[in-house]
Amino acid sequence: MSAEEQRMVTYLREAIQDGRVATIGPIRQEILSGIKHLVQFNKLRTVLGSFPDLPLARNHYEEAARLFNICQSKGVASGSTDILICAVAVLEQFELLTSDQGLGRCIEVLRSEGLII
Repeated sequence: MSAEEQRMVTYLREAIQDGRVATIGPIRQEILSGIKHLVQFNKLRTVLGSFPDLPLARNHYEEAARLFNICQSKGVASGSTDILICAVAVLEQFELLTSDQGLGRCIEVLRSEGLII
């Protein structure tokens, strides 16, 4: 594990202990998608069940469209789930932890615009 990944694991562990972790349905789906073994799928689903889902509303999707347009204007492509994650973070003032390069590029653009923590 890289030093950055170790930092994220430590931060996440502390956030879990402090009850500062939430997720959204699309993240839950993305994490669980592609797990081929049912036993592993069920185990991870159980672990993820410990974290509350933030209900999504119209404003999250509208903000996602706005942020998509900002990223696109800066030459950064983003997927629907990645930009929805960013929109939730902006509106709810959540911090994002990710090692995903695509999401990371969106975060960089939005951070440079002063929109994301």
